[in-house]
Amino acid sequence: MAKRKAKEIDASLPTEEPRRSSRRKSTKEEVIEEKSLTAKPAKKPKKESGAEAATTIGVNNSKQTEGKSHEDDDKSSESKSVAQSQVSKPTSTGRQYWLMKAEPESRIERGHDIKFSIDDLAAKKEPEPWDGIRAYPARNNLRAMKKGDLAFFYHSSCKVPAIVGTMEIVQEHSPDRKPTASLYPDPRNSYVVLVVSAHNAKAPYYDPKSKPEDPKWSVVHVKFRQKLKTPVTLKELKECHTTKGHVLENMQMLKLARLSVSRVSEEEWRFLTGVMKKNGDVIEN
Repeated sequence: MAKRKAKEIDASLPTEEPRRSSRRKSTKEEVIEEKSLTAKPAKKPKKESGAEAATTIGVNNSKQTEGKSHEDDDKSSESKSVAQSQVSKPTSTGRQYWLMKAEPESRIERGHDIKFSIDDLAAKKEPEPWDGIRAYPARNNLRAMKKGDLAFFYHSSCKVPAIVGTMEIVQEHSPDRKPTASLYPDPRNSYVVLVVSAHNAKAPYYDPKSKPEDPKWSVVHVKFRQKLKTPVTLKELKECHTTKGHVLENMQMLKLARLSVSRVSEEEWRFLTGVMKKNGDVIEN
């Protein structure tokens, strides 16, 4: 494989008492009528003594104070909650993260051994072109890379597929059209470096449909960062991936197994480097 959140008063009633003679004895009916027409004065509200008033005010104030206290407590709790969430949320690095696959075991392609391991990258003295990408999803990921992005180096198509190290993108994509010194040595002479390009008929991933004036493919240049003492195996990654709600549930590489260059979210990167730290590998940022 190649190197991818109110009621009214009735108007019929007189508004004042009828005039009567004081010499004539009132009949029973008149007395009844008088009583019925005489409106009882409304009772005045009992005036509270100073002590009672003070007590009432005190109670009201107490209730207001209590209510305010609860409100303040709620606001305080809310503020603390927000503050805690802000503190616990990691600061974004602004970088993008990736996972790129290479084959550490020998495989012959068009007469050339395309083996390339983390050790081979570590041995390079200059930025290495990550060439050989011949699938559009992987190529598009390459083109989305920015200088300073980090990537996991993944050993693929081998006995124990795993993330074995990290590397940095030091040069953004450029067309794969000019012959470049590649990571593929010529099998006939270990001292001769094979010049590869999508347009080199002798290269392992030659593409006759790609033209120098209209190149289809791209390369980026990478630099070795570190090798893991304890690789994170594909088996471990799959166990996390199949756990509902896990950070790695939607990891691109695990959903698109054949993708040789894949995206790694910042959350996924943080989780995986945490696993690596527990294993004794502190990832440098």
